[in-house]
Amino acid sequence: MKTLLKIVLLLATLVQPQAAQAAQNILVFGDSLSAGYGIARDDSWVSLLQQVLNKGHPRFKVVNASISGETTSGGLRRIGKALREHNPAVVIVELGANDGLRGTAIAETEKNLNRIILQAKQSKAKVLLLGIRIPPNYGPDYTKQFRALYSRLSRKHNIALVPFMLNGIPPDQFQADNLHPNAAAQPQILKNVLPELMPLLR
Repeated sequence: MKTLLKIVLLLATLVQPQAAQAAQNILVFGDSLSAGYGIARDDSWVSLLQQVLNKGHPRFKVVNASISGETTSGGLRRIGKALREHNPAVVIVELGANDGLRGTAIAETEKNLNRIILQAKQSKAKVLLLGIRIPPNYGPDYTKQFRALYSRLSRKHNIALVPFMLNGIPPDQFQADNLHPNAAAQPQILKNVLPELMPLLR
């Protein structure tokens, strides 16, 4: 009996280090702002994030499930499969910009994001929500309400929030469409994301 116990304890010591080093996925679930639209993939803030993690948190692997043109309704249709496939420890939700540019009802966008966040939390993942702001195409009231929905969802679900993921990017670091940041802006996006992300990796 004592010999069996010694074998069990020995196996436990061998298995624990391997389990501790098992890769944990960070799922980036967004639109063109995270898909690297108009720039080389290696220049995108998501790729830069993996480079940073390789140095200090090598057990984390970034999985980019972002699609250019994605809306919150499209994201809602995809989130379940993405969670099952990647089993992420952290989900970075970056959606809503295309809803805003299309004038989608604020309540609809918020409902979709709410359900995406709920599914991520139910999968036991930690969630980071990236806020976005839109041009005043549909008037100041719509723009103000759109901006407020991110902080409201953050408070409701008690999740981390980057209020505006494009904060600090000057006009000359946007592409010709004035909507998508160029390669030079990507380090600033990462700088905006990291302070809220890093506590989730502990």
